[in-house]
Amino acid sequence: MDFLKHLYEGPGILTFLIAFPLLGALAAWLVGDRSARATALVVGIVELLVSVPLFFTFDPTGTCPQSVIGRQNEGLPFAFSQLTVPFQNCTDAPWFADWGIHFRIGLDGISLFMVLLTTLLLPLMVLGSWTYIRDRQRTFYAMLLALTAGVVGVFVALDMFVFYVFWELVLIPMYFLIGVWGGKERVYAAVKFFLYTAAGSLLMLVAILYVYFRVHSVTGMSSFSYFDFMNPLAAFSAREEALLFLAFALAFAVKVPIFPFHTWLPHAHVQAPTAGSVILAGVLLKMGTYGFIRFAVPFFPDAAHAPGAVKWAMVLGVIGIIYAAMVAAVQPNAKKLVAYTSVAHLGFVILGIFAYNLIGLQGALMVMIGHGLSTPMLFFLLGMLYERRHSYEIEDFGGLAASIPVFATMLVFAAMASIGLPGTSGFVSEFLVLLGTFKTHPYVALLASTGVIFAAYYMLPMVQKVAFNALRSPANRDIPDLDRRELAILLPLVVLILWIGIYPKPFLDRMEPAALRLLATQSTRLAPPMQPMGDVAAAAPNP
Repeated sequence: MDFLKHLYEGPGILTFLIAFPLLGALAAWLVGDRSARATALVVGIVELLVSVPLFFTFDPTGTCPQSVIGRQNEGLPFAFSQLTVPFQNCTDAPWFADWGIHFRIGLDGISLFMVLLTTLLLPLMVLGSWTYIRDRQRTFYAMLLALTAGVVGVFVALDMFVFYVFWELVLIPMYFLIGVWGGKERVYAAVKFFLYTAAGSLLMLVAILYVYFRVHSVTGMSSFSYFDFMNPLAAFSAREEALLFLAFALAFAVKVPIFPFHTWLPHAHVQAPTAGSVILAGVLLKMGTYGFIRFAVPFFPDAAHAPGAVKWAMVLGVIGIIYAAMVAAVQPNAKKLVAYTSVAHLGFVILGIFAYNLIGLQGALMVMIGHGLSTPMLFFLLGMLYERRHSYEIEDFGGLAASIPVFATMLVFAAMASIGLPGTSGFVSEFLVLLGTFKTHPYVALLASTGVIFAAYYMLPMVQKVAFNALRSPANRDIPDLDRRELAILLPLVVLILWIGIYPKPFLDRMEPAALRLLATQSTRLAPPMQPMGDVAAAAPNP
């Protein structure tokens, strides 16, 4: 146990979780179509097994050193110094040192769960594609593994250049997953996805370079370090900070997506293969909300806390919750209906982030986790149904509870978790968001709470029509029920949804210190610049 703890306190684990899927992608490509899926499954299982101990060995108060720009006393020149930061498993290795680019990665209580969610979904996606993907298998699984590596890199990056590289890396395999293995309108959906997200990313790149050159002009030193961007080394005018925050916020808003930037999402989900929809809903959309929590708000707290910014965030979040529910309710296509539910759920995340209190932020993080379990489960189930009936149209089904009762049971459970039934992860997460929002914006919370009612309004009729209406179509009578492979995909999601819904304390305890530090640094920054970040927790607002 001591050896395991020592191993998981070191810097190599996160590097392994990024590098191993990339090597697995190369291996899947080289072994050819016959062995690609088996290779990908082995890589996915190893990736999951290596990552799981992070949950048990994680120390919420752990720290590690990082090099940052600073000076001990006023009047002395700026220089790189070691700063103790509240992250674990840190790596700080020079990459393009002359430009201030280091391979900096680390883990805290916020990124921990996003990494674990990504590694959990990888082997499940491979199993879910086992019989679904029949053409160009080696390319498909290579893309899926490369995409996983990029997502993990986004969640652990502590260098803005490294973060942007991984952020863009994710676009390429996702584009091909939709464009090559998608439905009839796959090319349109892939191009729309790419253009929307690339446009937002370019705005963020301009903002990153602006901050980088401002820091360089003030200090005479080059650094893309996350901590140098968050330190007040270069003062910005109110106008500059507002524009920089807007550039970051637009990039993340498109990725979430927040209304009205959501129009690419339904097309991408409907046309994507099952694994593409799972990873898109499970973790790719969380990159946007994670970006708000980790980068946009801490970097530019004055602009983020401005009444106008908070008002717009709250308004767009509520509109997303209610509008997406209304649109979902009239969808004839089950996959598009579930796609719109993502817009509604992530509207709750936006409310929790901009409530600016511990309960709201923890609720937002729990929604990210809960949505990353229940919505992929729904997409897996719809994919399994598509393999049997080759249709996502709700009217093509009915009475499936009589012909495939295990499938119908799983569908009802996933729908209840998505709605937020007590005892599931959806209830805990949305309750915390509404409670946190009510503390600062009670009328917004009251409006958002109607989203819980609307969720039942769109989800329950779909379940009724698919599973419990009359069994009229002969095609629905003789389809096989779920097999062992399909149950192996769904049961881990069921267990986690129930665990979080019944006993969320282990999750809340691990994320609380990181959430408190972020709330504190949003209002205090780091003063003086060389003060260890771990000390700012004492300045956190009383939750």
